[in-house]
Amino acid sequence: MRVIAVSGAKGGVGKTAVAVNLAMLSARSGRRTLLWDLDPQAAATHCYRLKAKVKGGAGRMLGGKRDLQAFVRHTDYENLDLVPVDKTFRVVDTVLSARRWPDRAIRKLLRPVAGDYDVAILDCAPGLGVMAESVDAASDLVIAPIVPAPLAVRSLDQMSEFIDEHREGLPMVAVLSMVDRRKVLHRQMLQSVVDDERFVEAAIPLSSSVERMGLEQVPAVLASPRNLSAKAFAALWDDVCKRIDIPAGPGSD
Repeated sequence: MRVIAVSGAKGGVGKTAVAVNLAMLSARSGRRTLLWDLDPQAAATHCYRLKAKVKGGAGRMLGGKRDLQAFVRHTDYENLDLVPVDKTFRVVDTVLSARRWPDRAIRKLLRPVAGDYDVAILDCAPGLGVMAESVDAASDLVIAPIVPAPLAVRSLDQMSEFIDEHREGLPMVAVLSMVDRRKVLHRQMLQSVVDDERFVEAAIPLSSSVERMGLEQVPAVLASPRNLSAKAFAALWDDVCKRIDIPAGPGSD
């Protein structure tokens, strides 16, 4: 099972949109996919029409006494399951810190379900703390959505330093998100990252189809498959599959 974390030092960068849509693309290709919502805002859980409720809360899920399978829920889509989140995950760093080896918690929880899935995508809460360290320890790749602004690129530098400190060698890729090509700054940012090896070629445009996900509770790649954002998500997913050698699912062309 390949584990992909969608993470960032800051919120409001389109992180959940990336996680939700990549999970759908993975499932539609025939890969058995698990989407794990780790952001207490529960946006990924909401997008897949599930309740933001975890029996026993963060303490029970991450306390080390329960199998992750107990918290997995089926979605309306074939090949796609989801682990929901709730508001108790606001203090998740405190919960993890109480464990003997907090950095191993996510990896330990994923290990028993590794044979059930081909891909696990983790929609992480913003920030660089104990949870981020545990997620990095369990992941094969980190995707960092970045809005087109100079300060956002600075946060990417902070994230790179954090990963190097806690999991040296873990691949990380950045993707420009919420791009509005009508804005001069956004066009300048697109041009400025062309030679930055950390960035993938795909860029996710600002799109009403993405904004409507919260209302319609349907991933943009399904609701508007010909939209530019859907095409960008597909290009990003193709790039990810090549980077970490994700085998094609039986439903692939």
